[in-house]
Amino acid sequence: MSPFLQHPDRTRREFFNTTASGLGAMALGSLLTRDGLLSPATASASSIGPSSTTKKPHFPPRAKSCIFIFMAGAPSQLDLFDPKPRLNELHSQPLPKEIWETARFAFIQPESAVLMGSPRKFTKYGQCGMEFSDLLPNLGSCADDLLMVRSLHSEEFNHHPGQLMMQCGVSRFGMPTMGSWLTYGLGSESENLPGYVVLTAGRGSSGGATLYQSGFLPSSYSGVLFRNTGEPVLNLRNPDGLPPELQRAGLDALGEINHGRYQEVHDPEIASRIANYELASRMQTSAPELIDLSSESQATLDWYGVDRPEPPGKGFRGTLPHLKTHDAFARNCLLARRMVERGVRFVNIIHASWDQHSELDRNITYNATAVDQPIAALIGDLKRRGLLDETLVVWGSEFGRTPLGENRRGRESNTGRDHHPFAFTMLLAGGGIRGGQVYGATDEIGWNITEDPVHVNDLHATILHLFGLDHLRLTHRFQGRDFRLTDVGGKVIPSWLA
Repeated sequence: MSPFLQHPDRTRREFFNTTASGLGAMALGSLLTRDGLLSPATASASSIGPSSTTKKPHFPPRAKSCIFIFMAGAPSQLDLFDPKPRLNELHSQPLPKEIWETARFAFIQPESAVLMGSPRKFTKYGQCGMEFSDLLPNLGSCADDLLMVRSLHSEEFNHHPGQLMMQCGVSRFGMPTMGSWLTYGLGSESENLPGYVVLTAGRGSSGGATLYQSGFLPSSYSGVLFRNTGEPVLNLRNPDGLPPELQRAGLDALGEINHGRYQEVHDPEIASRIANYELASRMQTSAPELIDLSSESQATLDWYGVDRPEPPGKGFRGTLPHLKTHDAFARNCLLARRMVERGVRFVNIIHASWDQHSELDRNITYNATAVDQPIAALIGDLKRRGLLDETLVVWGSEFGRTPLGENRRGRESNTGRDHHPFAFTMLLAGGGIRGGQVYGATDEIGWNITEDPVHVNDLHATILHLFGLDHLRLTHRFQGRDFRLTDVGGKVIPSWLA
């Protein structure tokens, strides 16, 4: 239906909220004038787009912000979180036919595939005795604050569909991501930064920008890609020679044109465009200050691992030759803390790639070394500052890795693992999560779930619950249907809650 036909008459709510009525202009203009970004004479030229102010949740929330650390490419849970002594005993043995004949594989030839044990050594950490491999000693030190879920499962066994499933709740293009749903449902507490920010490290995920899209929601709810060095957002800086007053005059003129068009057709994307222009103007001051780490103590920088050198060697799966991935990931974790301090609702840190079909030991060691210290520092820093109780930290990926060794045609040995959506592990901390517990279990070789299966939509339903949102009520009507993050499934898992 045409937006114009949906709004034949102006409602009382619209009268009080649109800048054309003057009241919305006074509200936003007052904020911009207070921050020195707008002169009193131009304070009336403000946004009619989606508000940056908070919205009421369905019930009292436990979490205010989320840092979702997405390990794109699928880390091997068998080498990090889920030790299987029996798998080691069965190393080089074939998988029983009754198991593999009903499974789908990305690359493995199941008839000739054999089981592959793990060389990793596992240690129990904390009072809870949670087990981590020798690749994650720093993360292990956070065990009593962590919920380890060993029983995630998904229908998708290839990367891009699996990444869409984890980020969007379904594996279809054009759907809003979790960060978009949260900012749509709750708004943002930050006046001068986006409510939804994306940070990347490594070689890039196969899902690309589809992992932080807003889908059919207004584009103002899309994730904004930040860089951790240089200009925070491309093209944010004014061209040389453009004085601030001239830029402001241009924005005012553009806003007036867009306001007029919005009043005619009520297209929500016009409102989003106006809001985005105004936010970009405010970000010109706030974003450079955000990524400037000079105010952080040297002890804090060292804690996160900022300026760490890259380990010796080349061709690691989790980076590219010109990148300093260890330093970039450390900066991203520190920036994530600085963002939630400033009211950003959802920070998505994406690191790729953990898609280790070969040279597993070498590549997973590189990736784990890149992320172990910064993530542990992030959790510890949030806790030290009193922010962990209201900040949900999630570590996860699209699926896990198979207990079978990779035997793709043309390869001489089994040195990696294939995709495995039937059972994988994720971690959660803070934001109302009860730490120090392991939820779910897999069989003796890590193939199937034996206790408490958790679908991706169950994870999403529980995350929304922590933010005070009923996943059944957080909907958006599109093409005649009420869509939601959890699609047609999902249930909240009470035992995860503190």
